[in-house]
Amino acid sequence: MASTEYGKHMGELKRGEQRWDVYLEGQPDTSLGAVRGRIHFVSGQLHKVTGWIFLEWKEKDIQERFAEFSAVELLHFVEAL
Repeated sequence: MASTEYGKHMGELKRGEQRWDVYLEGQPDTSLGAVRGRIHFVSGQLHKVTGWIFLEWKEKDIQERFAEFSAVELLHFVEAL
């Protein structure tokens, strides 16, 4: 899933003057035979990251779960970090 150091670029969020690039990072969990995922928000020198909030069988499943979040929900994540 890693296309940058933060993971796969999933788009950007904008609110007023603030703009965040959103990345989805996946990491295999060999002990469970699954993949963990977390979201990175990057704006210039600012970098915020969630904990490992996804646990799925495949990277594709993490991307599908991520797609269920609306832009408003993602903005709530970044504001809470």
